[in-house]
Amino acid sequence: MTESKEKHLITVGDIISKHKLAGISDPILIPDPKRLVHLQLRRFAGCNICNLHLRSFVTRKDEIARAGILEVVVFHSTVEEICKYESDFPLNMVADPTKHLYREFGVESSVWSVLNLHILAKLPAFSLNAMHWVFRHRRLGQMNPTGGMLGFPADFLIAGNGRVIAVKYGKNADDQWSVDELLTQAARA
Repeated sequence: MTESKEKHLITVGDIISKHKLAGISDPILIPDPKRLVHLQLRRFAGCNICNLHLRSFVTRKDEIARAGILEVVVFHSTVEEICKYESDFPLNMVADPTKHLYREFGVESSVWSVLNLHILAKLPAFSLNAMHWVFRHRRLGQMNPTGGMLGFPADFLIAGNGRVIAVKYGKNADDQWSVDELLTQAARA
């Protein structure tokens, strides 16, 4: 877990400094002067919980883009680890194996991210998703990912001027905005 002296939670109204992130495909500017940015900090590339969640964003990516939102997904994985999954998720992905952005945005890791009733109740769906991936790609997913297997998700909606419009720090590994929640937050902006 991050030391409390390093922890800085981002709140609505905060201004995010300019970042030029090395996306897997192209550089990504945050904030984006023309669009809202939905910055998703997820666990690791290949995380069954994250992958199940991201499939809903891929399915509705055109709707999200029409709402003027740029999706940016950060994993605490290496570029090589992310590239194993990139074709399944045509989204803007960023590798952050040193967890620099996680520290900057106050996103923590803890065993409690996966040890709770919500995660246990959804275990069949996560397991089915993992089996689907193995059968499709004919190989196992990540067994020892960079940055570990633990972590909480976080969502940030950032305006073109860098102002944080909305934020959510997950309380477990599957506690993040749905597409509908993201679109509602963007409509309020």
